[in-house]
Amino acid sequence: MRHLKLTLVLLFFTSAFSSLAQDASLPPMGGDSVYIEVQIEGIPAGKTRMIGVYGDRNYIADSAVVDASGRFILRRKNLLPSGFYTFLLPGGNKNFSILIDKDQRFYLRANASDIGSTMQVMGSVNTALFYENYRFQAKQDPELNQLAEQMRGKPESSPEFQKAKERQTQILEERKAHLDAIYKQNPDAFFTKFKMAGQNPDLTYPRKANGDLDTLRQLMHYRGHFWDNVDFSDTRLLYTPVIGNKLRRYIKEMTPQNRDSIIPVADAFIRRVMPYKPYFQFVSNWIALQYENTKTTVMDGEAVYVHVIKNFFKPELAFWDKPENLEKLQKHAWEMEASLMWKKGPDVRAKEVLAGVEKSIYELTSPIVVVFMFSPDCEHCQKDAPKIQEIARNWKSRGVEFFGIGVNTTLEELKPFVQKHGFQFPVVFDPTNRAIYAKYFVDITPELYILDQNRTIVAKNLHAEQLEEVFQRELKKRK
Repeated sequence: MRHLKLTLVLLFFTSAFSSLAQDASLPPMGGDSVYIEVQIEGIPAGKTRMIGVYGDRNYIADSAVVDASGRFILRRKNLLPSGFYTFLLPGGNKNFSILIDKDQRFYLRANASDIGSTMQVMGSVNTALFYENYRFQAKQDPELNQLAEQMRGKPESSPEFQKAKERQTQILEERKAHLDAIYKQNPDAFFTKFKMAGQNPDLTYPRKANGDLDTLRQLMHYRGHFWDNVDFSDTRLLYTPVIGNKLRRYIKEMTPQNRDSIIPVADAFIRRVMPYKPYFQFVSNWIALQYENTKTTVMDGEAVYVHVIKNFFKPELAFWDKPENLEKLQKHAWEMEASLMWKKGPDVRAKEVLAGVEKSIYELTSPIVVVFMFSPDCEHCQKDAPKIQEIARNWKSRGVEFFGIGVNTTLEELKPFVQKHGFQFPVVFDPTNRAIYAKYFVDITPELYILDQNRTIVAKNLHAEQLEEVFQRELKKRK
């Protein structure tokens, strides 16, 4: 029956497109590898842009002119990378997507009032399957949304919740059966790989001894099977939204956002995809960039960056870059490494700005030391300076001392700044930069590090408003 249905659908498409395909006024496909002819009734004339995907980035793959009837033709000598593409249509608020592999000579027709429901496809199995599945799910979505609303706020044990949950499960099973039928009929289609890769693992419901749901075991099982249906040997998936979306969810949402949780998860996953070069390149670069200094809100997120660079951006592994560029990255990671959390904060010894005598962090005897790095011409430093001085004055008698370091400045600029704000703590400056190089990494000023009584770095990347909370926490530990 399934085969018969597909045959009938193809016959319908053939009939619907017979006049379009046989129109003598149409240019022949000729030697073009790509020939995509589209008619979207109801859109204005103008220009359409074809947007492609790689990982988590979009790019303009091509464009075409749309005539007054909503018709356009995209022609190319060279094949497009197999993947997921979206056409942005004239008028600013309409678009539609296609999924293509080697089937890049085809016809599409739809009505702008509801492109997804009216889309007709001839010549592209993958795009046809994409819209067959879209229409099936679109019919279910209103009821699924209604059921979700019915369950919201209801106790799980209530009859209303149970009834809605039962119906929701039934609909999702129907959706799964629909996809399974497509997979069985089209095992080699790119759509099958694409859709399978995007599916989430089934939820399990492990219970604790007292009968409560064991959410930790549930999460661990879910995360452990999250990538089961992804074929990393298939580079085509990188040209769809699936991999970028799953990676972001896996690293940013399913992994607690602290360095000690992120590093082992990221490391294990990068090693998992290492045999598949395009995935290894994308995943290692993506994770490193997410946790690069100034691009992350995770405290000490740069520890993730340092770990990835040190372990995977080596000449023998990072095939995508030149040795000299990799050397620069390794140097950058090394410069950051000494000031990662839980390491012993390096000592800094340099001349004090006003007194002209050498001062050292390790000379300070208070249980807590704040290393304050700033530049006089930095707007945020100018704004925070009075707050820093007030906090330093209020907490000095309670076991907190500050140690200031001027960076990216000159002595002539630094002295007036220190005098203006009346800093009552040592502020040092080394014009050669040797005293602080590769000790306390600073990318954007002001930068604040907190050292405990053992001079271990216990907090960093802080705002002035966050200091007192850390002081209370660290002093409480001592008691």
